This record gives sequence, structure tokens and C-alpha cells, in this order.
Amino acid sequence: MTAPDAGRGIGNGEETGTFGLPMNNFRILHVSTGNVCRSPITERLTRHALADRLGDPLWGGLIVESAGTWGHEGAPMEANAETVLADFGADASGFTGRELLDEHVIMADLVLTATRDHRAQVISMGHSAGLRTFTLKEFTRLVKAIDPATLPPLEDGMVARARALVRAAAALRGWLLAPTAEADEVFDPYGAPLPFFRSIGDEINQALDPVVTALTGVPART
Repeated sequence: MTAPDAGRGIGNGEETGTFGLPMNNFRILHVSTGNVCRSPITERLTRHALADRLGDPLWGGLIVESAGTWGHEGAPMEANAETVLADFGADASGFTGRELLDEHVIMADLVLTATRDHRAQVISMGHSAGLRTFTLKEFTRLVKAIDPATLPPLEDGMVARARALVRAAAALRGWLLAPTAEADEVFDPYGAPLPFFRSIGDEINQALDPVVTALTGVPART
């Protein structure tokens, strides 16, 4: 298997330790089916939110990527997905689809999937992925229940804060259940008209807001 394309991340050239894994970065991997609609939107909206709140091109060591369980390797993002990103002022340039590989899961510190089926597929790949893999909406629900005061202060670095956030969310998972199964799903807009894509974009953006706030300690600008 080939290693994940380093160009898809931010902060390339980071110091690495055993097995080539980064020591001072935190990788967020967004996963959907084809990696041309939902996960590209989520990846680029996450990057946009981090840049907006931090203004730091390295985002404190956070790296944001995406892949698809049936990813169209090298495919461009869907045109409607690009339009949705433009609506938010996010950058869609340079995107190419990827098929999800073992290496992507191994290197990810947090995997956020569009659906429960995607989550199950990631976990089935092994690599001790269970405690760091959530659906996006599931992770949002758990993060909202975490007291920010219990997380490491930003002075300790964003990577330490992000790792603590994932541990806290994993600990809450069995106690804070979704009201319905569908509550943890982001439905696939592939082939749908632009209005449905925009509704999915709004849904993803709303789910990301508390996550990025918890990671950075900085609320969205009003």
C-alpha cells in the first residue's frame, strides 16, 4: 500500500518518531463514501474555520485530511460541493479524491465519518481505531457535553488539548446516546440538486462549529 499523500495535509515536513508517525501534530481524517462530496466539504470547512479563528497557517499542529471508503482516487470534488464551499468563503482549490487506506487510519488521531456505516468500516480496519473514530454528529454531541475547563489550557498546546478532547469524548460515548439513529448521520448529496447540497453544507458547518471551538478555545466570529 502506498503512504498517504503528504500534500493533502498542512504542516508537511513535521518531525516524526517511531514508524514515521508525527510527534507534534494532530491529524483529523474526515471519511465519507466517494470523497467527492461530504468529506471534502467537511475537510475544507474545518480548515476554513481553523484559519478564521487562529490566523496561524499551521493551526497549532492540527492537520486536516479526508478520504473515501470507496474513494474515487484522483477525482475532483463535485461541482456542487465546490459551490457550497464558496458560499462559506472556503477554499476548494487543489482537491483530489483519495481511497481510504490503512495508512490513513494509522496516522489519524481523530477520524470523523459521515455515517455510522463509515464509522464501522473504519473500525473494522483495526489499528485500534475504535476509541478515536466517531461520526461527525456523534462527536459534536459528545463535545458539547465536555466542560472546556477540564481540557488542557491552550498554553499547553493545541495538540495536547485535541488529544484530551478525543479521550473525553470516547469516555462519554456509552453514556450520551443519540436520540435517534439518524441523528448521527450526514446524508449523501451525490447527484442531488444544489439546494440539497447547500442544506448538507449547513448541516456540516453547524456540526463543526462546537468541535472547532473546543479544539481552539476560540468561538466563531459573529
